[in-house]
Amino acid sequence: METSKHSAPVAPSSTRWGPEKRLEFIDFRLRWDGRLNRSDISDFFGVSTPQASLDIARYLEMVPGNARYDRKERTYIATEGFESLFPSSLPQKYLSDLLMQAYGVLGRGESFLGWTPPVAVAPTPARTLNAATLIALLGAMRRGSALGMTYQSMTSLVPKTRVVSPRGFGHDGHRWHVRAFCHLEQGYRDFVIARILSLGLEQPPPSNTPEDVEWETMVPLVLAPNPGLPEAHRRVIELDYGMVDGEVRFECRRAVLLYVIHNLGLDHVDGKSPKVQQIVLRNHAEIALLLPQRD
Repeated sequence: METSKHSAPVAPSSTRWGPEKRLEFIDFRLRWDGRLNRSDISDFFGVSTPQASLDIARYLEMVPGNARYDRKERTYIATEGFESLFPSSLPQKYLSDLLMQAYGVLGRGESFLGWTPPVAVAPTPARTLNAATLIALLGAMRRGSALGMTYQSMTSLVPKTRVVSPRGFGHDGHRWHVRAFCHLEQGYRDFVIARILSLGLEQPPPSNTPEDVEWETMVPLVLAPNPGLPEAHRRVIELDYGMVDGEVRFECRRAVLLYVIHNLGLDHVDGKSPKVQQIVLRNHAEIALLLPQRD
């Protein structure tokens, strides 16, 4: 994995964050730390103590019931009836920041995290990505150009050269791929970026590129607890996935449907016990028609 040899200068916080961000910061810290000092704002944003006081006063004008001032501890304490004001204070954002910090992606001053608990992540080997390859793909997408590409697939023993028109990026939960129209095979394909051996210069597309119907089509999925589980265990699954009336509905692009089904463990369900296969796809018959058929 490539790393920069030079550290870019970091601008003072006060030039990178505006007044609204300071309100988000107050909301975030009160919810997840349960307390806030004026110095927290001053240190993070590089603003004066009087400005920090004004920011807190403005926040409390908007949501007066979210915090009280504790004179003994000289700090603002979140109330039991606290209700977050900004989406950035949602649990998903907090846990995402914890994860990115654990991976070393978020540096100091790039997240509103204050005190953090110990975090352990299941490590996976880093995927190699070439910066020049990524830059070339981005440029071709931006300008609607095509690229000559030498690619090593897992279905061939030798690399194959083709011309592609890159259209977007996808992530299957483990690795990045580029979604591109292949002018050799006359169809849209997913190419794992790390398996691109070389790219040529940009060129006009050799043929018209049609609409990527699979990319534009959204597919609804309906998950439910495995009916073979005891009622208490089904209830736990409902809580785990935030199900309502025994199911949770969401959408994904048809282009990534196979990845979603695989990541949820829904591609090989036959013969599995309910304890292993804890969720089922309620609209399986509909979804099965959209998946590649096995021989």
